[in-house]
Amino acid sequence: MKWKRIGNVLILDSKFHYESYEDLQVLSKKHNVKTIMKIDYIQGTKREPVYNILYGNETETIHKENSCLFKLDLSKVMWSKGNNNERLRIAKLVEDNEVVLDMFAGIGYFSIPIGVHSNAKHIYSIEINPNSYFYLCENIKLNKLDNITPILGDCMVHAPKYKADRIIMGYVKTTHHYLNVAINSLNEGGILHYHETVPEKLMNTRPLERIISQAGNREVELLKLNKIKKYAPGVEHVVLDVKVN
Repeated sequence: MKWKRIGNVLILDSKFHYESYEDLQVLSKKHNVKTIMKIDYIQGTKREPVYNILYGNETETIHKENSCLFKLDLSKVMWSKGNNNERLRIAKLVEDNEVVLDMFAGIGYFSIPIGVHSNAKHIYSIEINPNSYFYLCENIKLNKLDNITPILGDCMVHAPKYKADRIIMGYVKTTHHYLNVAINSLNEGGILHYHETVPEKLMNTRPLERIISQAGNREVELLKLNKIKKYAPGVEHVVLDVKVN
């Protein structure tokens, strides 16, 4: 993909080539956007973008996806367009009156669709980045949701304060370090959605083994292994749905 549109901002792929500023003007009119950017990479546990603005100067926008509204500033927080199907898939799995814990909530990537599309009893959304937390709070208001509690801080510290029927671990780099905390917060028979980037040859073994190793004497049942997208050559972004008894 050479570009992706997020609200009224166009994000160009790093390999996208343009000749002149006039080319960018033509692109902005063609896609009806105010700003064109390149995101070089996302850095650190706070998932902050390193970017270049090529055209325009407005980086805050409102993006609509799956009937949900997301306000965000693309110079401050990340947006992964490739995960849109996964966000809706999880929301549709949530059963009536479930308590949900979203451990790496960001701006509400999973929490907002769950609030909009399910009848969850309550959603606890933990986010460590103050900028992402700000937009999480904005998006709760924007979507008129009253069953989400935003929590600013490290989920290693805050997750143990809650018990949930379903826990989402939507971070991929060091997610396995948080497995013990997540499993201890999961009610009997609860569902864990565990994300990991994993070499293709280890995809069917390593993620599940990591979960089992942290479950102690609790039984782990694999419900589904879902491939999200290719993360790098030979590396997949996957999510495991597991039931922990």
